[in-house]
Order: sequence, then structure tokens, then C-alpha cells
Amino acid sequence: MARHGNERAVLREDGTVEGTAGAPAAVLLRGARKTYGTGHAEVHALRDVDLEVRRGEFVVLLGPSGSGKTTLLNLIGGIEPPTAGEVIAGGRDISGLGEDGRTAYRRDTVGFVFQFFNLVPSLTALENVRLVAELTGRGDREHAEKALAAVGLAERAGHFPAQLSGGEQQRVAIARAIAKDPALLLCDEPTGALDLETGRGVLRVLQDLNREGRTVLVVTHNAAIAAIAHRTVRMRSGRIVEVTTTEAPATADEVAW
Repeated sequence: MARHGNERAVLREDGTVEGTAGAPAAVLLRGARKTYGTGHAEVHALRDVDLEVRRGEFVVLLGPSGSGKTTLLNLIGGIEPPTAGEVIAGGRDISGLGEDGRTAYRRDTVGFVFQFFNLVPSLTALENVRLVAELTGRGDREHAEKALAAVGLAERAGHFPAQLSGGEQQRVAIARAIAKDPALLLCDEPTGALDLETGRGVLRVLQDLNREGRTVLVVTHNAAIAAIAHRTVRMRSGRIVEVTTTEAPATADEVAW
């Protein structure tokens, strides 16, 4: 992607970020690097990455294992800080935040969905959603029920994870992520452990949430999923090597792998 030189992102009063074209941006990275280890053991996971994600976009980060896509998602999600460069997300410059600051940012701003559902087996679907929602003061039963209804699981609220299919468990995980009303939803291989039909159901939920105005970033090695995105960011060896735009994204039901 094109570099922006010494330009700085502009934070608006409404908490959005002014992008390069003056449009609201949900995420901006400039010269973002992530290096692990030192000396001969040094690994460059990200190398001078520039990326702009507009508010309300559905973006797929595509690449093989070790390409840096999950590391990029971790920087955007505040899971870890960049070694160098600028990361602005959720209307904040999170580049220099300490652990407490990143924890607050993750809690208040971002919803995470992972390949493995990470549900508490001794809690029902509703209780799993409420558990996370309570951290942001939205732990009331009605709010959690609305989140489950949004992913089509209102009638499964009282079931435990072992009583749910893999697709249902992933939808509970999505409900848990959106229960705190995040503007930014970050998904790391959300269909990686699912078959085609079940995966389509999860992608359908993500598309519906995006149509409601949420910014959605999906990390995957599955090139077929790129068909539903507004833009696809391809990565290799810690760099963005290609960005493509899809004028008419496919529906989840049209995706096949």
C-alpha cells in the first residue's frame, strides 16, 4: 500500500479517525512493525505495514501461516503493542499504551472471535455471553438475550456448550463478542474448525453484523472467504503484498471451499 510519509491521522470529535480521503477510518496503521527476539533469534513478524480500514468495511486478511496476518490483528486488537510505527483504532492512538491501557481498550472497544470457541463448559450459552458482557457493565439478561437472538440462538440460551454443535458454539462466541456493542469485530480463523455448511452460517452472521454498521476484520488462510469482503488484504513474510477491492461482494451462501 502507499505510504503516507509524515502525515498524522486526525482524530475527530466524534471519536472517528479521518482517513487519507477525508472519510471516517476505523483503523489506521503507519509503518507498523513487530519484531520478536534479538540478535540471531530476531524474527520480523511485521515489516513497515501501512493499512487503512474504513468504518463499516468488511475486510479479509489473507495469507499462509507465518505471513503476519494474526500478528497484524493482534496489534489492531491491542493484544500486543507494535515494536515501531503507529496504530490507531477505535478513535485512539494505541501504539504506546501500556498493559492496563490495552486491557481497557480491548474491554471497551473490540470484540474478538477466535477459531476455537473458548466457551466455559459449565455455563449455558446465555451465561457465557453475560460473563463477558458484565465486564463492560452490559451484563443484564436482556442485553445478553438480544445478542444471542442476533446470531439466531435465542432458543438455545439454556443449553451448555456440549449440547451445541460447532457452528452453534461459534455463534455463541460471536454473541459474546458483540454483547458489549463493539464498533470493531476482529475474527481469527472463525470458520477454521467448521465444515462448509456450518462455516457459511457463521459467515452469514458476520455479514449481517457488518450490514448493521460494524467494522469486521477476518483473518484466514482460506482464499474462498475473500469473495464476501469489501476488500482483501494479502500478506506474505510480514508485508502487505496486495490489496484488492470487490465491487459486489458475494453472499455467504455463495461461498464454497
